[in-house]
Amino acid sequence: MKKIQQLAIIGSTASGKTSLAIKTAKKIDAHILSLDSLSIYKEIDIVSAKPTPQERDGIMHYGIDYIYPDENFDVTTFITLYHDILQLCKMEKKNLVIVGGTSFYLKMLLEGVSSLPSIGKETQEETKKYLLDLEKSYRWLYTLDPLYMSKIQSNDSYRIEKVLNIYLETKQTPTTYFKAFPPTPTITTPLPIYQIEWEREVLRQRIALRTQMMVEDGLIDEICILEKKYTRRPNCMKAIGIKETLAYLDGLYSKEEMIAKITTNTSRLAKRQKTFNQSQFDTVVKGSVEALEKLLLS
Repeated sequence: MKKIQQLAIIGSTASGKTSLAIKTAKKIDAHILSLDSLSIYKEIDIVSAKPTPQERDGIMHYGIDYIYPDENFDVTTFITLYHDILQLCKMEKKNLVIVGGTSFYLKMLLEGVSSLPSIGKETQEETKKYLLDLEKSYRWLYTLDPLYMSKIQSNDSYRIEKVLNIYLETKQTPTTYFKAFPPTPTITTPLPIYQIEWEREVLRQRIALRTQMMVEDGLIDEICILEKKYTRRPNCMKAIGIKETLAYLDGLYSKEEMIAKITTNTSRLAKRQKTFNQSQFDTVVKGSVEALEKLLLS
C-alpha cells in the first residue's frame, strides 16, 4: 500500500476547476473525486456542467453520476465516497485530486461530522407527525435549542427532520448531543488546497457564456425530460439553472429573461462560494488558472 498524494482544487462556479483538475490528474497519475451537489446526479448533465466522457480524457471520476435525481444525499455520502476512492487509490497506486464548487463538503472532510444515532421506527413515525406543522415544530425546537436552530431556516424541512430525529430519539438537544459526540476528521493528513480566482466581471462574462452554451446544448429539453420523469418535487429540481428553466416553461420568462436570470443567480452563487472559501480555509494557494496550472503541471 503506497502513501498517496492528495490535493484539492476549489473555486467559484465556471472558474475552470474541472479542466485544471483533469490536467493535474493526468500529470500526477490520479483519480478525481468531484464534490459537487448537482453533478452527483445521473441524467442531470447539461445544467450541472459536469465534464462529458470525452472531456474526462480517460481520467476516472467519482462523485459524478452516483445517484438518481429522486434520491437524497448529504455530506456523509461524500465521506463514504472519499473512503471508497482512497482505498481504490491505494490498491491501484494512484494519487487523488479532489475538486468541486461545493466546498462545504471539503470542509466537512477536513473537520469531520458527528455520528448520528440510530433512529427507531417509533421515532420516525413521531417525527412525521411533527413535520405536518413545520412552522410550529421549528418554533418548539428553537425554544429547546436556540443556538443550533438559529443556523436553520424555518422552512428547511430536511434539517428540521434531522433535529427532530435526534431530540425524539435521544432526548438531547443537538447542541448537547454533538458535544457528547464531537466530529472526527476524515482527512487527517495535510491537504494542499489550490483556489482559482477571477476578477468578478470577467467571471460573470464566463458564466454568461456558459449559460448560453448550455441553452444551445439542449438545456431546455433536459429539464423537460427531468420534470416529466421525476416531477418538481426532488430538491435538485430547485437548483439554479433548473428552477429558471421551469419558470420559462411556465411562461413566466422569455428565453432571454431565463438566460439572464440563470446568469445573475449563478453569479450570486459564485460570490457566495468565494466568500465561503475565503472564510473557511486557512492555508490556500490562490491564483489565476494560468498561474495554478504552471505551478501544478511544472
